[in-house]
Amino acid sequence: MVLLWLTLASACLASTLPVVDLGYERHQALSYNSSSGLYSFDNIRYAAPPVGDLRFRAPTAPKVNRQRIQNGSVARMCPQAAPLWSTKVQTTFALDYLAGQPFNMSTDISSYTYTPTKQDPAVSEDCLFLDVTVPKKVFDRTKVKSGRKNLAPVMVWIYGGGYIAGDKTSNDARGLVHRGTVAGHEGIVYVALNYRLGAFGWLGGESVNANGTANAALHDQRFALEWVYKNIHLFGGDASRITVMGESAGGGSIMHQITAYGGKQSPPRFQQAIIQSPGWVHVIGEEQQEDTLQQFLGFLNVSTIEEARTLSSDKVIAANSAQIAVNPKWGTFTYGPAVDGTFVPALPGQLLLEGNFHHDVNVMVGHAADEGLLFTTPESYNSTGFGTQLSNYAPSILKDVFEFVEHILYPPIYNGTFGYTNSVARAALFVSDLGFQCNTDYLNRAFNQTYAYGFNIIPGLHGQDAAYTFYNEGSTDVSSTSTNPLLTVSNVTVALAMQDYFLSFTEHGVPTSSLAPTIEPWGPHAQLMSLETEQIRSIPDNTRNARCSFWQPVPYASG
Repeated sequence: MVLLWLTLASACLASTLPVVDLGYERHQALSYNSSSGLYSFDNIRYAAPPVGDLRFRAPTAPKVNRQRIQNGSVARMCPQAAPLWSTKVQTTFALDYLAGQPFNMSTDISSYTYTPTKQDPAVSEDCLFLDVTVPKKVFDRTKVKSGRKNLAPVMVWIYGGGYIAGDKTSNDARGLVHRGTVAGHEGIVYVALNYRLGAFGWLGGESVNANGTANAALHDQRFALEWVYKNIHLFGGDASRITVMGESAGGGSIMHQITAYGGKQSPPRFQQAIIQSPGWVHVIGEEQQEDTLQQFLGFLNVSTIEEARTLSSDKVIAANSAQIAVNPKWGTFTYGPAVDGTFVPALPGQLLLEGNFHHDVNVMVGHAADEGLLFTTPESYNSTGFGTQLSNYAPSILKDVFEFVEHILYPPIYNGTFGYTNSVARAALFVSDLGFQCNTDYLNRAFNQTYAYGFNIIPGLHGQDAAYTFYNEGSTDVSSTSTNPLLTVSNVTVALAMQDYFLSFTEHGVPTSSLAPTIEPWGPHAQLMSLETEQIRSIPDNTRNARCSFWQPVPYASG
């Protein structure tokens, strides 16, 4: 009897959840949270399944499917992968180093055994879906025909994960979206999108350019943003007030969207961008991209892209996972955005330096205090470690440039003059610069009137600010018991102030909070807002330095 009552209650609730007509399909909210007042429209298809002949190509429009109402009850996640260095050693080494403890684990990745693990049940090649979370009070405005004046600003999240992992549900945004309905905020519509990962989304090289699409994942993101622009008003969102936001690979993706086609084609479908710790390992030459492709085809036991398209999803997913797992280069992920001559005509830093980007974007950008440690090889304890890290990140570097970087730009002098007091911190600073924080400098100097912040809560590791960005004031927080700073919120006031900054920027273009000072434009004095345990204050931007000026013209590219 109780089971029958629960079944009837569930059916009754489902019948009251709103349905949005997208034209090609009708989609119903999957849930409504009465305590937060949020509707969740989950797993909305924005592109056709990228399988078969569409594998390794740019996305295409979904087919019309109006036979029944979709409710997104089947979770969707793109195929995942991870290098052995990240699963076996990465966090352990970083935390041991921070604690001053000796680290004895072997750094010879070739000695680690790769054992295939079962993918999440939600994993599928057919993964080009997005989620929309919207406050009921915002959604209900769609029932009032009064033009755009009642529509809410939109925040679109692009997740990180090294371009090989992550998905639209990696971060629970309900706390952030709920705060957008209180503390003087007007409410936002939040969108999180999937994009293809690893070999599925980031293949490049001559063979792909001849019979496919290099950097297909960037096209996924652009396609999803086009979907948002066309459809978000149906959920109460204003297409003229779209802010795209992303961290790490998500932030790096946004930089590539801002510099897409060298700024020569139609601008991206967003007006503002919040870019957090933008990063990727720079891949310039087509030869390196082709080598990666041929290695992938070898894992598949085929010789052409066409043959790879005929294989089952299981085989391709397994090959992608295996290839990335055994990547011997510590701190790298095999795949990521690469210069392809079209969507990515050059590295974003170069394009920003030359003025070849979309200028009409209001930018907020931030970086953490120590972006590089998590990607620094334990070999950096040894005298050869810095050179190994440099070769991993810039394999085509010229000999004279290599020597300049090793002996002049980051010399082995550990008295603090150059920003480090030991060999590990020296290597970590190099990774921070080239992989992450110089990207923020390039953005700040190109746009000048950016709003910049630094996440300086000790230890300030890459990704540590994600727990603050998505802090949920109403939930049980893992920070109370966790010893991992990546999961810890040690200062709730900073978390709420950060959320206020992001929400107010999304709403009216200026980051403000009643809990902290207003972030002023970066401007001629190169100032950023420093988020610290004891205070939030304006300080000089430490990424405005000679090292970043050296790296921006790409002196490490040969030929």
